[in-house]
Amino acid sequence: MNDPLTIAHKTFSSRLMLGTGKYHDFEVMNDALEASGTQIVTVAIRRVELKSPGHDGLLDALDLDKFQLLPNTAGCRTAEEAVRVAKLARAATGVDWLKLEVIPDPKYLLPDPIGTLRAAEMLVGEGFTVLPYVQPDGVLARLLEAAGCATVMPLASPIGTGKGLRTPELIRTVLDGAGVPIVVDAGLGVPSDAAQAMELGADAVLVNTAIAEARDPVAMARAFALGVEAGRLGFLAGRMDMRESASPSSPVAGVVRLPDPETVEG
Repeated sequence: MNDPLTIAHKTFSSRLMLGTGKYHDFEVMNDALEASGTQIVTVAIRRVELKSPGHDGLLDALDLDKFQLLPNTAGCRTAEEAVRVAKLARAATGVDWLKLEVIPDPKYLLPDPIGTLRAAEMLVGEGFTVLPYVQPDGVLARLLEAAGCATVMPLASPIGTGKGLRTPELIRTVLDGAGVPIVVDAGLGVPSDAAQAMELGADAVLVNTAIAEARDPVAMARAFALGVEAGRLGFLAGRMDMRESASPSSPVAGVVRLPDPETVEG
């Protein structure tokens, strides 16, 4: 299916983005990346710089010739902190793409809409290609788009919960009239969640925990790839209209009607 995804003038054949955290080891991570067919991979640059467990050596383990690297500002609680980390990420990697996360809430890990918008405005002004992670809010999405963000990335449900698409009607407000790709991010638990997001009209999804913590991450990565493909194809095909009452699958006209057994003589 010739249906490319375009973000900031770059074109991708895969609509599945993957995170790199929580894998048992780098070998499993790379096998999952390969199985998924992903072309965009996000890395928590602050944790890499701090050499956190599971992140030390991560950039060396990735084949950066195969992937569009998407550093992220996970762990940043304020706009100012996110801007500083973004600049460190660009200096360390030479990449100006950035998944912007401003998350002051330690319990539910919900992004700060005001801080995210303020940071996005500063980073776009600094020449970054900004992909902001936000709560599903159509008004905020339009403001981020107007600020020059390359995508908007609304959450499906809180990070790492695997609860799936809990707010589809709010996601619709982000999709409605969007002029940039919409990437559903966080909380997807199974491939059918990804398919549902794509059926709504999302342009892509980003998945990490659901794959990394699966019993078989490689098989789950492939399953998510198929879920994304199925959901996208279903969206493009156009679903049937729902009806209040049943409608027979076979045509009624021309059906041979059998005689009533009570009227048939022996």
